Amino acid sequence: MAIDFKTFNSIVTHLIASRFPILLRGRHGIGKSTLVYQLAKANGLKVVERRASQMTEGDLLGLPKVEKGVTKWLAPDWLHEACKKPVVLFLDEVDRATTEVRQGIFELCDSRKIAGNVLHPDTLIFAAVNGGTHGAQYQVGEMDPAELDRYTVFDVEPTIEDWLDWAKGNVATEVWDFINQNHNHLEHNDEFEPNKIYPSRRSWERLSDCLSKIGPQIEYNPTTFHIAGGFVGFEAAVSFNDFLKNYDRQVTVEMLLNEGKFELTKDWVINDHNAMVEKMKAKEVFNEKLSDDQINNLAKYFVSLPSEIVMVLWQSLAATEESEYNIARLWATTVDGILIQDFVVNILQS
Repeated sequence: MAIDFKTFNSIVTHLIASRFPILLRGRHGIGKSTLVYQLAKANGLKVVERRASQMTEGDLLGLPKVEKGVTKWLAPDWLHEACKKPVVLFLDEVDRATTEVRQGIFELCDSRKIAGNVLHPDTLIFAAVNGGTHGAQYQVGEMDPAELDRYTVFDVEPTIEDWLDWAKGNVATEVWDFINQNHNHLEHNDEFEPNKIYPSRRSWERLSDCLSKIGPQIEYNPTTFHIAGGFVGFEAAVSFNDFLKNYDRQVTVEMLLNEGKFELTKDWVINDHNAMVEKMKAKEVFNEKLSDDQINNLAKYFVSLPSEIVMVLWQSLAATEESEYNIARLWATTVDGILIQDFVVNILQS
């Protein structure tokens, strides 16, 4: 059973209280590492990251020393730090490690110690792998039942909304708007052809970082197209460049809420309206008290929406800081003789 990031974040506090190691399994580029770093930051802990795929037994155990005629192990720096103070010990690519390294990690996760070095009582262990459901697509080793039993295991499948929520302020506006309106290009969810470049959540972030260094705005041109192709592949690059070509004609939140330009939405389908609601959420426009004009414009937009989107927009309003104020005023607004309160109730009843 897969779990999305929002759900995982809602239960992780209970998990880390037990100090048992947590294993995240999922496809590449979906944000497993980012999730671990966000959790560490939220708990005020430093991340000590080790790529298990690059470790040897010596990297795990350290070097031997002689003390009073007895050989002991000098802990490597990362292990010493995890034993002396509370940190998040992040072991990435565990299923790509050698058998010997995985056996050492086995003890570390099972007993919280290795070669006589005991982890700090408040150190947390997270591990990440590409195996599990999607393991056949990757050059990874299988984890046997005894190894898995040392972890609390979660197969993570983040939603589109997980990425859109995270991407606000972390990627360029043009990239966010494109994915918001073209969910199918966020990542590849089918079989992978050898040597073909596919988009991922990570590759869109990297493309955004690259293009943002060229100028304050991402523009439609051959340079953008060729750079995008290197990050997200040909098909996604074509769609992204076509989107940029018409970007100046994109309908903004301000056009609807402040200017009431509803004629721009007359040919929209459900996906277009859903993308606009996501834009409103991203801009956090409902966290402020809306003006009289904004309430009236929102009401006019409301009655033009398909019933599915009406409920999405209503839930977005209800989840904000000024929900009581804005909903109460919207509830009492009339558009063409239709009271918004009655409009919503009729949809709920049907």
